[in-house]
Amino acid sequence: MTPFREPEAYMRGFDARQIGHIVTSTNDISLVIDDEGVVLDVGFGARDSSVASAIEWVGKPWVETVTSECRNKISDLLSISSEDVPSPWRQVNHPTESGVDIPIMYRAVSRDDDGHLIVVGRDLRQISDLQQQLLDVQHSMERDYARLHQAETRYRMLFTLASEGILIIDSDNLRIVEANPAASEVLELPIDKLVGRRFPRGMTPESEDEVEALLTQVRAAGHAEDINVRLAKGASLLVGASLLRREDGMYFLIRISSDSQPESTPVSRSVLDVIQRSPEAFVVTDPNGVILSANDAFVELCGLGSEQQVLGQPLDSWVGRSGVDIEVLRKNLKQRTQVRHSASMVRPQFGEPIDVDISAVSALEADVPCLGFTLRHNIRSKPVTTPAKDRPLAQSLQDMTKLIGRVPLQELVRETSDIIERLCIEAALTSTDNNRASAAELLGLSRQSLYVKLRRYGFATNKPKNGNKNGSKNGKSN
Repeated sequence: MTPFREPEAYMRGFDARQIGHIVTSTNDISLVIDDEGVVLDVGFGARDSSVASAIEWVGKPWVETVTSECRNKISDLLSISSEDVPSPWRQVNHPTESGVDIPIMYRAVSRDDDGHLIVVGRDLRQISDLQQQLLDVQHSMERDYARLHQAETRYRMLFTLASEGILIIDSDNLRIVEANPAASEVLELPIDKLVGRRFPRGMTPESEDEVEALLTQVRAAGHAEDINVRLAKGASLLVGASLLRREDGMYFLIRISSDSQPESTPVSRSVLDVIQRSPEAFVVTDPNGVILSANDAFVELCGLGSEQQVLGQPLDSWVGRSGVDIEVLRKNLKQRTQVRHSASMVRPQFGEPIDVDISAVSALEADVPCLGFTLRHNIRSKPVTTPAKDRPLAQSLQDMTKLIGRVPLQELVRETSDIIERLCIEAALTSTDNNRASAAELLGLSRQSLYVKLRRYGFATNKPKNGNKNGSKNGKSN
C-alpha cells in the first residue's frame, strides 16, 4: 500500500461523516472496534441479507462472531498499535443460522487516540463460488477423461481381439495408420510391414487396381459392395471399405476376411446391404443388450457420426428409459421370439427425445445368440379421435368438479388419484401387450401389488373353471 504524500494539505476539509462514507463505500463491510474488542458500529458497502445480519454484532465482542478456529486471527487483528500501519489481510468465517459460513477477508486499518480500531472487510463468497465451480468443472473433466480412457480401452480390446482383419487408412495418402493382428494374419505380413506403408499391399496388380477403385467409390458415394481380391501368394480375400470420420480428418476402415465360402457370400452381402440402407433404424445386440451392429438410420437417429460410436455400448444408453424399456423387451423376448409395436423413445446425443415404436425379434438359438430391434419414428404419436367429453378421464373429472362444495376435498383427491392410477395401469398393460409381469416392472410395482390393484379396479378376469366360486359342483357348501 502506498499512502497519500500530503493528506494534511488536501483532506482537512473532510469531516468524520464523509470519511465514514468513503470507508463504507469502498468495502463490503466496515467495523469500528473499541480497545476491548467490542463492536461499536458496523457499515456496509453493499446491502446483502447475509452480511447485513452483522448489524446484530454491535455491542458484542468481535471474537464471538466468528468460528472457533478463526479466533486467533481476530486476536492478531486486534493487536494493531496506534501507528498508521495496516495489518495484513486475514480471512475469517462467520457462522449463520442456515449453517453456511460467510468467508470475509479483514484488515485492521488504523487505531485512533481513544483506542477505536477501524476494520474493513471484503466478502469472499463470490470467489468461493467461483472456486467451487472450477472444482466442479475439474471433477467433470476428470470423469470425462476416465470415460474416454475406458472407451479407448474397449476399442483397443475389440480392435485387437476381432477375428476379422481391420485396417485404418488415411484417406488422403492411403497410408495404413493402424492394423490389428487378424489383418496381419490374413495379409500374411507382419504389422510392422503394414503400419506406415501405402495400401493396398501384398496383392496382385489386378487386385490392387480393384481395391483402389473400391476406395474411390467409397470416397465419392460413402459405400460400395465388398469385392474379392487375390494375394500375390494366391489366397483369396473379401475386402470391404467404409468411411470413418475422426476429429483429425477422414479415414477408411478396411475389413478383410478369408473368402472361404464364396457360394454364400453374395446372398449374405445383399441382405446386409439392404438392412444397412433401410430407412428404418435397425440394431442388433447380444442377449444382454450390448450393441453388436447398427445401420446408418439408427446412427442418424441417435445423432452420432458413425457406427463405431455405438458398438459395444448398451442399447438403453440411447433407447428408452435407462434400465426399464429395453430390459422389459429383453424379458419378453425370452418368453416369446417376437415383440411388436412397443412404445418407447430415443434419446439422441443432442436434442429432444424422439418417440419411436419398437419391434423386436430374438435369435438366441443361432450360432451367435443375438436380439434384433427395429425402431420406427413417431409411430405411436396418433391423433385421438374420441371427443373429449366421451373420454373416461375427462368425464370422470367433470363429474368430480360437480361435487365441489358437497364432498370434502380429501375424498375428491382420493377419487381422482384412483382414476389416474387406473389409467396408468391400463396404459402399462397396453404397452406390454397385457404381460402383467412386464407391466408391474414398468410401473415400479411388485407383481403382488399389481394383482391387488387389478382386482380392485376390475381388471382380473380369471374365474374358476367350474363356474362356482363358493361351492362345489353339486351346490353344497359349508
